[in-house]
Amino acid sequence: MSPSLVIALTILAPVAAAASIAMIGERNPNLRETATLVFATIVFGLVLTLLPHVVAGERPELFLAELLPGLRISFEVEPLGLLFALVASSLWIITSIYSIGYMRGHHEENQTRFYLFFAIAIAAVMGVAFAGNLLTLFVFYEVLTLSTFPLVTHHGTPEARRGGRVYMGVLLTTSILMLLPAVIWTWAVAGTLDFRPGGILEGALSPVSTTVLLGLFVFGIGKAAVMPVHRWLPAAMVAPTPVSALLHAVAVVKAGVFSILKISVYVFGIDALREMGSSEIFAYAAGVTILLASLVAFTKDNLKARLAYSTVGQLSYIVLGAMLANSLGIIGGGMHIAMHAFGKITLFFGAGAILVAAHRTQVSELDGIGRVMPVTMAAFLIGALSITGLPPMGGTWSKWYLALGSLDAGQPFLLAVLMISSLLNIGYLLVIPARAFFATPDPELAAHGVHEAPAPMLVAMVATAAITLALFVFPDPFYDLVRMVVEP
Repeated sequence: MSPSLVIALTILAPVAAAASIAMIGERNPNLRETATLVFATIVFGLVLTLLPHVVAGERPELFLAELLPGLRISFEVEPLGLLFALVASSLWIITSIYSIGYMRGHHEENQTRFYLFFAIAIAAVMGVAFAGNLLTLFVFYEVLTLSTFPLVTHHGTPEARRGGRVYMGVLLTTSILMLLPAVIWTWAVAGTLDFRPGGILEGALSPVSTTVLLGLFVFGIGKAAVMPVHRWLPAAMVAPTPVSALLHAVAVVKAGVFSILKISVYVFGIDALREMGSSEIFAYAAGVTILLASLVAFTKDNLKARLAYSTVGQLSYIVLGAMLANSLGIIGGGMHIAMHAFGKITLFFGAGAILVAAHRTQVSELDGIGRVMPVTMAAFLIGALSITGLPPMGGTWSKWYLALGSLDAGQPFLLAVLMISSLLNIGYLLVIPARAFFATPDPELAAHGVHEAPAPMLVAMVATAAITLALFVFPDPFYDLVRMVVEP
């Protein structure tokens, strides 16, 4: 099978999954969910077949259509995109397993619609990951926004609809008012929208214009949630927990920060950004977001809200890596896409398990819950340690390279931000498993016979927690891919 055909199939297979799910419907839930798992496994297998080609230095391509002379919908698999696709496709499998236990255990309605739009969102993610130019990236970025809106508003309650309005309002507004003009401006000055190593804007813009254009991209890509365009992310927490996992680990937010990384490397070029000093102000904006989001997380008693603000801060680690405009920063930011994905999805899986098994949503209600849900809270602890950046968890490596990148850029303030934020992570995340295992148990837990969540949820949590541990010992696959971006 040619690599071009594989690219097409990675995007078409999730669409075929959505069609199959729609045809099966509610008549046969077991068959519907089997179809989801089968297609998810196929997509992951297809992405894996591209790995040897990219490692060998190839860049598989697929041309789809030319809308106007020089404006094409086309795809190219490069190391950073492959890393994103590997993370997203592998977590589609695990999240689907988790969703089976959650959706049934929580007696959710409209389950067919949930699986259908989940699959369409994955197709959009594959399009973003393999986009060969800014036009293709923009198209699939918007498809991702539209396809996840029904997931955010899944419950259909006034609160869900309100959260959905904020979600769509912020993401569409930033896209139309900032991202689209940035794409048009790039086309006007560069004469192309293709992604090229070293960038396409060399000598085309003054330092001031470069800074303005970069700002349009950083804030126009609202999915990256750099403050103040972050409100959509906490608002979207009204969605079911598997959707939160999709938003925070697999699809939406990672599409945002991945796009910023890719544009920094292949549109601006990190050497040009460093020489002009255009990215420094946005590195500080990312630093401020990291600290403020961590402080806000402290104030949230609702577990999902606390995790949401944690994500806002963690995303800006990746933005910071891009804005450092050096090889170490790009490596740290790229690795954090993977490390944060597996750690944070473990935390959301834990939050969903607590909701299904114990019907609790507040941190203050979790005293002693680790005594009756030890597997869930042990997995939560592993995820929290990784997000904090403590060994022996995968998150240690990405934060290490971000710290080295800050020193290499001569930015001791940003290094201090990384260190302070890790201490804040300890304060608002590790306190949760500490209370769960060591605080005096709530008598109602035993009285109501609370126990672990359904088996599919536990399997998914254990899997992501185990991968988080494994990534500390075996970080090379992701490290090698990101290194190829800065050392072709």
